[in-house]
Order: sequence, then C-alpha cells, then structure tokens
Amino acid sequence: MASETAPRDGNPIDIHTTAGKVADLDKRRYEAIHAGSERAVERQHAKGKMTARERIDHLVDPGSFIELDELARHRAHDFGMAQTRPYGDGVVTGFGTIDGRQVCVFSQDFTVFGGSLGEVFGEKIVKVMDHALKVGCPVIGINDSGGARIQEGVVALGLYAEIFYRNVMASGVIPQISLIMGPCAGGAVYSPAITDFTLMVDQISHMFITGPDVIKTVTGEEVSFEDLGGAHAHNAKSGVAHYRAADEQDCLEFARELLSYLPSNNLEDPPVLTPALGPEEICELTDEDAELDTVIPDSANQPYDMHTVIEHVLDDGEFCEIHSEFAKNIICGFGRVAGASVGVVANQPMHFAGCLDINASEKAARFVRTCDAFGVPVLTFVDVPGFLPGTDQEWGGIIRRGAKLIYAYAEATVPKITVITRKAYGGAYDVMGSKHLGGDINLAWPTASIAVMGAQGAVNILYRRELARQRGGKGRHQEHQGDRVRGHASQPVRGGRARLRGRRDQASGDPAGDYQGTARAADEAADAAAEEARKHPAVGTARPKRNRVRAQRIGLRAATPCSLPARVEGT
Repeated sequence: MASETAPRDGNPIDIHTTAGKVADLDKRRYEAIHAGSERAVERQHAKGKMTARERIDHLVDPGSFIELDELARHRAHDFGMAQTRPYGDGVVTGFGTIDGRQVCVFSQDFTVFGGSLGEVFGEKIVKVMDHALKVGCPVIGINDSGGARIQEGVVALGLYAEIFYRNVMASGVIPQISLIMGPCAGGAVYSPAITDFTLMVDQISHMFITGPDVIKTVTGEEVSFEDLGGAHAHNAKSGVAHYRAADEQDCLEFARELLSYLPSNNLEDPPVLTPALGPEEICELTDEDAELDTVIPDSANQPYDMHTVIEHVLDDGEFCEIHSEFAKNIICGFGRVAGASVGVVANQPMHFAGCLDINASEKAARFVRTCDAFGVPVLTFVDVPGFLPGTDQEWGGIIRRGAKLIYAYAEATVPKITVITRKAYGGAYDVMGSKHLGGDINLAWPTASIAVMGAQGAVNILYRRELARQRGGKGRHQEHQGDRVRGHASQPVRGGRARLRGRRDQASGDPAGDYQGTARAADEAADAAAEEARKHPAVGTARPKRNRVRAQRIGLRAATPCSLPARVEGT
C-alpha cells in the first residue's frame, strides 16, 4: 500500500517515485529549517536574539555552511515525547568557512524544546566535535539552552559528559570558542569553561550552576539572573568570560576576529598577513615611534596607560584584548608584528600600580599556555613593583596561584620576548617572562629599573640604624627613660617596631617598598629593638636564660644573653 504525505502545497507525494522521494526530502528539509514555531521565533527576536540558523549565517562566510544530521530526531517515548519529534532535535550542526578557513559549528536552538539537551541532540554535537578533531579545524559552540532534557533522564546527563570529554581531548589541539547567547545553566556551563575562549552578550547571556530560585531556597539570598550570572558578572568578577559583547552581532564578529590570530590546529602556524609596509619601511623610525620616548613619566610613582605602548608596537595599532574587565592590573590579548600573530602580556600601572595578584596571575598564566599550545609567540611588557600584599592574597593562595604563571612561562616553547619599560622588582621580576625562565630576548628601556625592591624600601632596610638615630633624637630617649621609670620595660621593643612600621608607611608611595623583603624586614625590626634595649638597659633583675629562650622564639639574633630588656621587679 502506497504511503502518501501532504507537502506544503497540498498536493500528494508518491514516495515510490523518484520525483516523490525528492519532494519528500524537500518537505522534510523545510520542516527542519522551520522546526521552531512562528510564535517561538517572534519571542526570540523580541529579546534581541537571533535564531540558531541566523547566528550561523552571520558567523561563517556566506553560502559556505554545510549542515550535518539535519533530519535527526529524538527517540524518546515517555511523557508524551513521541507526539513531538521535530527534525534536528533542537541543535544545528555542521561546518563552513571563516575567512576561507574551515570551522565546525554547533548552534543550540532555543525555539525547539527550549534548547534542552537530549540523547540525539548530544550525539549531534559529539559527532561534529569528532569531525573537527579528525580534520584539524576550530570548533565554535553557540550556547542557548535550558539545560538537560528532563524527559530523557540520565541519558541526557551522559551526553553532557561525552561533550566534556571531547572538550578535554581537543584542548590545546584545535581552538575551541564558546558563544553564550542565552541561558547556560547547570552542568552545561562546564563545556564553555573548558574551551579556550568564552564570549557573552550583555543583558542576554546567563551562566550559573544553580539559579536564583535554588539559591534563595538554600541560603535565603536573593539575587537576579543578571547579577548572578550575567555578562558583566562573569567578565568583571568571576573571570569566566573573556569578552562582553554589546549585542549578538558584536559577539559573532569578535569570534571571527579571534580566529584570525589562531592556527586551525596545533600542527599549523598561526596566520600571517602581508604587512602594508615593506621590511625597510617597517624598520624606519616615524613620529609615532618617537612618541614612545615620552610615554614613561619622570616620576616612578606616576601611572601611565600600558595600552599606549602596546598599540605603538603592534601593526596598525590593532590590539584584540581579552579579559579586559577582569584583573585589570594585567593586560592580555592578540596583535601582529610584521604581519605575524603575537600574544601580548603586560602589566598595567593604571591599576594596583601593576602589582601581580591572584586573579592577574591566573589570567596571564592561562593566556600564556594558550599561546604556547597554538604556537603564538609571547610578547611581554613589564612594569611590576611586586606582588600585591594583604591577608586576602596570602590566604587566597597567591603562592600556589602565582606559581602557575612561573610554570606557564617556563614550560612555553614558543618565542618569548620581554620588554621592561620601568619597574621589575623582586620575585615579580622573575615571574614576568624573565630570561631566567627561558625568555629568548629580554630588552630594557632607558627607564627600566631591575632590583630586589624599590630604592626607598632598600634604603630603609640597609640604613635602618642610621635613619633611626636621625629620627630618634634626645626627646625620644627621654621618653623611653620615663616609660621605664613607670615600669614599662617592654616599651622600647614595641616602640622600635612601631617606628619601623612608620618608615614602611612613609615608603608607601613606592609599592615595592611596602612589601618586598618582608621576612628580612621583620627580622631586622627585632634586631633594631634589641639594639635599642642594649643602649638603655632597664633597672631590675636580669634573667638571661629566659631571655635567650624568648629571643629564639621571636627570631632575634641576640649578641649577649641580656639582649632583651630585663623585667622590672614588681611589675
């Protein structure tokens, strides 16, 4: 018995004929393209969002997209799922070209089942990711999904894990870029987190593990979707996202620009553009080059914008910055020098005087490792007075996290060029691409200053006794004598430490003087206190043994058993 279906024009189709089969295929493709209802598409557009296919059309070169598994449908039967089986199952997958280079793409369709991930949905994504790994081309994922499809149960969760596995296998092999263009909640957020770059759209994108309702139920805390996981939150606070786009068009264009600096895979070289100027013209000094002579202020404590230096060095002043809102004390991004792609890492004196902290260390470390994975040379501009001091940094793990930046520079095998523009102090000098970590070429501007710490901080330690004598005077000596008469024999120790803290406070204009050499400064402070006590011994019965034990506990290098002031009888 012949099976007939009604096409769009209402004429019957005989699928037993070639013409009928072609017509039936056209009908199915039409239904796949229009899988979402007109009402759902209107709601999508009303929110300022494109459909899944519109996004792909704007991302890839015109007419280059080839779709895979266009007619795949889910196989679920529970909860009435058998009555609704749209073609494509809520995700569009395939490959096309960007600037003539092949890329694989998947785009989740929120107009079909809210973009929820089911078994077939996940299998389509896994298939296109496997294809990208096989041919060695970048993969771009456009996320707009409500999460796992509850009707299909644990099978959907299993496909999430399959996607995560391929994200890990592709990491450092092919570039992976995630575009968040709607909700991305629950376990789904881990796929973008594993990829190389995550782009979000302001007021449209949302990423979170648990939503506002769950948070309110568990903790009683009230928070909006935007404050919890919006584009601003993840660009400026968490650092999960690398770019905040003004709209979807801006997001898609930035993804295209980002790919222009990266190779298709880790076996190819990054793209090289033919520079507009010839080799002789590039090396010729211009008025713009001469402006670099005046960028660095005369005062070592006056900030300046490192972007100015970067843009003067890169071709045409074009700098593709990523993570611009997160850890602003360090700058990361891509540019070109003589047409070749380079990754730029630079301290930013405009924020925290360019000090390294936890967020800056992790931001730069991840970027350096990404450049190393894809053969992009690293160009580093250094103006760093040290690591940011504070209990929040120490307890937050600055030692462990700062070590990541050391590891990233040391293991990188790409060409590494470091330019020291001004300060390079203490351990931060080592960390920022120094030659001791394998830097290939290290250059210093005339304004460069490489040292253990700033000059003022060094003077405060090296000439502490002379400074103490000059600042002490007769009045302070009499004050200490009066304290001891009143029975406060321990006052000189506290006074000595307070004076040292005062000297450090006066050096606060130089961030390095505040915290470089902290351990040595503490030891010398106690030594200075002991010296003060020897000059003005207190009246009373000395207890040498007790003082020796006490000196060992606080780290004093006592010259005599009585180096600490004796305790006054009766106190």
